[in-house]
Amino acid sequence: MSLFSIYLKLGFDHIIDFQAYDHILFITTLCAVYLFREWKKVLILVTSFTIGHSITLALASLNIIRVNTNLIEFLIPLTIFITGVANIIEKNQNFSKKLHLFKYFTALFFGLIHGLGFSSYLKSLLGMQESIFQPLLAFNLGLEIGQIIIVLSILVVAEIFINLLKTKKREWTLVFSGMGIGISIILMIERAI
Repeated sequence: MSLFSIYLKLGFDHIIDFQAYDHILFITTLCAVYLFREWKKVLILVTSFTIGHSITLALASLNIIRVNTNLIEFLIPLTIFITGVANIIEKNQNFSKKLHLFKYFTALFFGLIHGLGFSSYLKSLLGMQESIFQPLLAFNLGLEIGQIIIVLSILVVAEIFINLLKTKKREWTLVFSGMGIGISIILMIERAI
């Protein structure tokens, strides 16, 4: 197995690991307002998130930035909370172009925070590598592939509930966003103590 494929698998496994469920919860909450037909918008949104965490993963792996791990562990559920609240207060789910640009920027910014959460894990793996470019690229691609699988799963389930089972889109958004908010509050309390 090549070095690239090892790190690709590590990135993929890391994002779909239920022990790292806060990242899955963020992606789920982020996608709670979208339907399958909006997959291009969601793909751009998730890729913005990936770009954000790729930047901080690289900077942290190169020891250019260092941030208190406890602070990052608190900020990750805070991003989930903010995303869930934004989903709920946005009454018109047919987003304007300006709102989408704002959501892309927010996903990029939140990706920066989540990347710092991945960084200590990746740093411990990269410690033995001479060059970090290839492993870092492979790890991020693995994360992106995992995120896309999570997103597609969410969009398919949303499609089933909204179009086949006739659940109202607003109710779907409220349930998934509320779930994200509730779990993120518990995580923030646990991590603040």
